[in-house]
Amino acid sequence: MPNPADDIRALYQRHAAAFIRDRAQSPQWFERSWFERFAGLVAPGGHILDLGCGPGVPVAEFLIGRGFSVTGVDSSPSLLAHARATLPSAQWIMADMRTLDHGRTFDGILAWDSFFHLAHDPQRAMFPIFAAHATPGAILMFNTGPDHGIAMGDYEGDPLYHASLSTAEYQTLLTAHGFEILDHAVKSAAAGDRTVWLAQKAKDHDAE
Repeated sequence: MPNPADDIRALYQRHAAAFIRDRAQSPQWFERSWFERFAGLVAPGGHILDLGCGPGVPVAEFLIGRGFSVTGVDSSPSLLAHARATLPSAQWIMADMRTLDHGRTFDGILAWDSFFHLAHDPQRAMFPIFAAHATPGAILMFNTGPDHGIAMGDYEGDPLYHASLSTAEYQTLLTAHGFEILDHAVKSAAAGDRTVWLAQKAKDHDAE
C-alpha cells in the first residue's frame, strides 16, 4: 500500500466522481463566512490563485460570482475537467502546488482543504511559493490542524492523510516570508471545526 502522504493526488483522482458528488450535495457550506471575509479583503476584481481547487465548486464558483478572476491549480485531471466544464471563465491548470512557478502574482491566494494534505517538510516549502505568487498586499488564506502532528481520516475506504505544523512554526514561516497575520482561529465553528490562517503580504515586501 502506498504511503498515504504520497497517495493524496491519486486518491482524489480515483474518487473524483464521489468527491464531485459530495461537494454538489453538501447540505451546507460551513466555511462560507470565511470566504466572505477573504473576498472582502481582496482588491475588487482582483486575481485569485486557488491551490488545490478541486472541481471548482463551491469556492471558485463563489469567487467568480463576486467578480474575481480565478486561476485554479489541481493535480487531478478528472476534477479539473469538471471545473473547466462548469466554470469556463476561469483558468484551470494541472500542476503540483509543491513545485508551482506560474510566473505571475495574484491579489489573493487560497490553499483550502489542500495544504493540510501535505507532509511537514512540503508544507514548510510552500511558504516561498506563496510569497513568490503574492502581489504586495495580497491576502492569503489556508487551513491546518490545531497543532503539530499527523491525523488520518478516511475517504471512500482509503486512508486520507492530514498533517500540521505547530502554531509557532506557522507564525514564524509567515513572518519570514513577508506576511502579516490578520487572524488565526483554532477549530473555528464557522469553518466546520477547521483551524484557519488569514494573512496579508506586506505592501513593501518583495516576493521571495
